[in-house]
Amino acid sequence: MNLYDFTAQSIAGSEVRLDTFRGQVCLIVNVASRCGFTPQYTGLEALYEKHRDAGFAVLGFPCDQFGQQEPGDDATILDFCTRNYGVTFPMFAKVEVNGAGAHPLFAHLKKERPGLLGTEAIKWNFTKFLVDCSGSVRERFAPGDTPELIETKLVALLAERTAPTLSASHGTS
Repeated sequence: MNLYDFTAQSIAGSEVRLDTFRGQVCLIVNVASRCGFTPQYTGLEALYEKHRDAGFAVLGFPCDQFGQQEPGDDATILDFCTRNYGVTFPMFAKVEVNGAGAHPLFAHLKKERPGLLGTEAIKWNFTKFLVDCSGSVRERFAPGDTPELIETKLVALLAERTAPTLSASHGTS
């Protein structure tokens, strides 16, 4: 399984097949509006704006499982993100990332890239998963890992995406 095997509800309420992101490098983030890490929205949006034309997307998934730091409904969350941080990257409906009610995408992400000491549970808001252009989870980042710190790894994956493939045959003439 990979990213493209899942669907998620957009923050506007429509079902989104995540294979619409096929061929793109994605950074999937569980976000919250009332968290100490909320200012990372600025860096996430900056990364998105800088690299989206090269095939990059940030996918934001609001979550209220950590200290009730995302209490609003989807409309309130979207208004907050656009008004305060100018967010234009794809946002999805509020989800759970841990426990029996965890969204299947997050169950997959955690299984593919466990956290510190092999634990799968997401510890807090703004945990990030970097997914390559083939839909495979390449890396997991802690909430304190800022978007700016992730950019080097993101750029490397974008370079892999656009690198020409070498021909397997080298005929002679």
